Amino acid sequence: MAKLYVNPKVKKGHINPELQGHFSEHLGRCIYEGIYVGEDSEIPNVNGMRTDVVEALKEIRVPVLRWPGGCFADEYHWKDGIGPKEGRKKMVNTHWGGVVEDNSFGTHEFMELCRQLGCKTYINGNMGSGTVQEMSEWVEYMTFDGISPMADLRKENGHEEPWRVDYFGVGNENWGCGGNMRPEFYGDMYRRYQTYVRNYDSKNPICKIACGANAGDYHWTDKVLETAFDHGSGFMGGMSLHYYTLPTGDWSSKGSALEFDEKDWYRTLKATLKMEELIRRHGAIMDQYDPEKKIGMVIDEWGTWYDVEPGTNPGFLYQQNTMRDALVAGINLNLFNKNCDRVKMANIAQMVNVLQAVILTEGEKMAKTPTWHVFDLFQHHQDGELVESSIETEEVGLEEDYMIPDLSESVSLGKDGRLHVTVTNASLSRKAEVEGFFAETAVSAVKGRILTGEMHAHNTFEEPDMVHTQEFTDFSVEGNQVRFTVPACSVLHLELEL
Repeated sequence: MAKLYVNPKVKKGHINPELQGHFSEHLGRCIYEGIYVGEDSEIPNVNGMRTDVVEALKEIRVPVLRWPGGCFADEYHWKDGIGPKEGRKKMVNTHWGGVVEDNSFGTHEFMELCRQLGCKTYINGNMGSGTVQEMSEWVEYMTFDGISPMADLRKENGHEEPWRVDYFGVGNENWGCGGNMRPEFYGDMYRRYQTYVRNYDSKNPICKIACGANAGDYHWTDKVLETAFDHGSGFMGGMSLHYYTLPTGDWSSKGSALEFDEKDWYRTLKATLKMEELIRRHGAIMDQYDPEKKIGMVIDEWGTWYDVEPGTNPGFLYQQNTMRDALVAGINLNLFNKNCDRVKMANIAQMVNVLQAVILTEGEKMAKTPTWHVFDLFQHHQDGELVESSIETEEVGLEEDYMIPDLSESVSLGKDGRLHVTVTNASLSRKAEVEGFFAETAVSAVKGRILTGEMHAHNTFEEPDMVHTQEFTDFSVEGNQVRFTVPACSVLHLELEL
C-alpha cells in the first residue's frame, strides 16, 4: 500500500490560477471554426464567439489566454486586424497550412473573447518581423486612456475605454521561427523592445514575458538572463519555456494519437516527465540571477504533439485526444503545482482543434476531450496554497527504457478551508491502494471525482461523452487517515473537509 503524507500546516507556495492557462494561435481550426464563427453564422454565437465553446471553457474557469501565437505572432501585424472587416488585409499563413488569413479575428475580437470567458489577457508581440514602433503603438492602442493617435484610433474603431493587458510576450521562439537569434542578441533586443511596452495604467502594470528556451537549451536561459536581467521593477516579469511531449522523440515521425500500444503509452509518459528536469535545471539557472524568484517561469507551450489525423491538412495540427493525453495533463498540472514557487503560468497548446486541445469541433458539433475533464478536476487548485505532500511510488512499464513512477500528486488548501488532492495513476494494469496521513488534521468528510478508462478511450462527435468524470466513493476515513484505491489509467480529485 502506497503512503501519502500531507501536512496542511506547512505552506509551500501559492498556486496561481494561471498555471491552468490556455493558448490560442491562428493555426488550423483553433480560432476560425473552433472559437470564432462570425456574427452571421448559423452556429449559435455571441459577437461571433461560439456559445457552446465559450460555455465549456467557462466551466473549467480558464484563467488566462495567450494569443495570437506562437510562430504566427512573429508575422502578425496588428493593424491588419482592426477596423471594418471588409477593409482588413488578407495574408497567407505561411507557418500553418498556407491558407488565407483574412484577419477577421483581431485585437477587438480577442478582447471580446476574454471578456466572455472572464479571463486574463496574454498578448504575444511581434519582435521577429515587427518594429519597436509597431509594438509600442499596439500597447498604446490597447491600454492608453487619454488623447493620443492610437487611443483615438481605438475609439474610432468602436471601443471607447482601454482594455487591460495582463501579460505581454516580447517576442516568441526567437531562437527559431521568431528570428533565429543568438541568446545574447535576443537579450539586447529584449532590453530595447520592452522599454516601449509602457505601463499607461499604473494601477495594473503589464507583466512582461521574455522569450525563454526551447526544451533543454540551458545556454539560452543563461545568456539571455546574463544580457537582459535587471533588478529594476517591471523590467522582466517572466521568462517562457516551451516543451512538447513527443512519444518517439522524432519530429519527422511523432506517432499516432489513436493507434498506439503499451510501449508507446509508457514512453510518452516518460517523455512528459522530462518536464520536471526542465523546471529544475532552468529554475536553477534563474536562481543564480533571481534568487528571490521575482521572475516567473512561464511554460506557455506544453502538451502532446502527434502526427496529424489522416486526411487532414498537415499544417493544421489536428489530433485526437485519449486517456493517454489525460495522464499527460494530470502529471504536468501536478508538476506545475509542486513547483509553484517558480512556475507562475502555463498555457496548454492549444485550446481548440489543435494539438492537445481541450475541445474539438466539427461544424455545429462539439466534444470535450479527456484533457478538458482533467482541467475540470484540477480547477479546484486554482488560487489555493500548495501544502507539503509526498507519495510513495513504484516503477511501472515494460522494460528498462520505459519505466516510470506509477503515481503523481499535489495537494492544496483552498480559500474555503478544504484540502484538494489530485492523484494520477499511470499504470495500465495495476490499481494503487493508497493510505493517506494528514498531519495534526482530523478529516471530517471526503468526496471525489475520477476520470478513468481504457488507454485508447476518447470522445467523438457521435459519442461525445464516452470519456467523462464520475463520482468516486472507493475510500474510507478514520481520524487523520484516508484510505483510497486509484484504478489503473486514471486521474483522481479528492476534496477533504477538515
